[in-house]
Amino acid sequence: MSKFIANSIMMIKPSNFNYNEQTSINNHYQKNHKIYDLTEIQKNVAVEFNDFVNKLKKNNIDVNIFNDNNSLFTPDSIFPNNWISFHENKTIILYPMFAKNRRLERRVDIIEKLRVKYNVEKFNLIDLSVYEKDYKYLEGTGSMILDRHNKIIYSSLSERTNKTLLDKVSSILDYELLVFKSFQTVKEKKFPIYHTNVMMSLGDTFAIICDSLIINSKERNSVMNSLRNSGKEIILLNENQINSFAGNMILLKNKKNANFLIMSNSAYNSLSSHQIDNIQSHVKIIKSNLSTIEYYGGGGARCMITELFF
Repeated sequence: MSKFIANSIMMIKPSNFNYNEQTSINNHYQKNHKIYDLTEIQKNVAVEFNDFVNKLKKNNIDVNIFNDNNSLFTPDSIFPNNWISFHENKTIILYPMFAKNRRLERRVDIIEKLRVKYNVEKFNLIDLSVYEKDYKYLEGTGSMILDRHNKIIYSSLSERTNKTLLDKVSSILDYELLVFKSFQTVKEKKFPIYHTNVMMSLGDTFAIICDSLIINSKERNSVMNSLRNSGKEIILLNENQINSFAGNMILLKNKKNANFLIMSNSAYNSLSSHQIDNIQSHVKIIKSNLSTIEYYGGGGARCMITELFF
């Protein structure tokens, strides 16, 4: 099953990282308390990014780093998995983004550099960004959890995850689509979770999920039965762990074909020893401090990584 796990990734080194007011409308994991000033935020983020990349490279993971475009205000460019996804048949999908300043993150120059590096004659490029004019959004592997081996899309509907576009992508990829709604608690009120990848993560032999956030029992049972029928051991999280980005993990393999589950320190520290043992019975863990990125950006380790398949 390893061919369904990415052995190369793309990351964007940020230059304008900051709290993004345009995304805070429905990303309730972002915080804007004035712990640091802008200079301190960007200094901390640079250190966190570099340390993270160094840990990935030290474990022989192929990392392609592209610099942020300094001439544009793209405070969330560190999360490139939302605007693009790569697929095994040389298909690339570009996605419609909810926040206007995030639409500036889409870059043809990056696609061309990757095409040349990996000696791809031509990509099958599918551009869904035209749906922004219709106020329909789908934010890549933030909105969708792809079980590439079993060809299933798991997706929690929200302002950033449109059902019509999910149907379109499932048709393009020839994947089964399993949609549901999940909710987080904010000041004792329930709000839709903006991205599916904060509440669930898939490995080849395991699934990590906070099923209690799927309030509708029929939808919850459909998701859990699908995961079980796919032969995955289920590791359950609680909402406090989700708030520490424990759902925001990604499985990768390195140049030696060894698998690793990538997560932040905050995610790892929220896990019980039993959960860690369960995960490590399947895969080795790589963790890194991403606290500033998570605090102001509302995204974690998985959000920072775009999988490449060539």
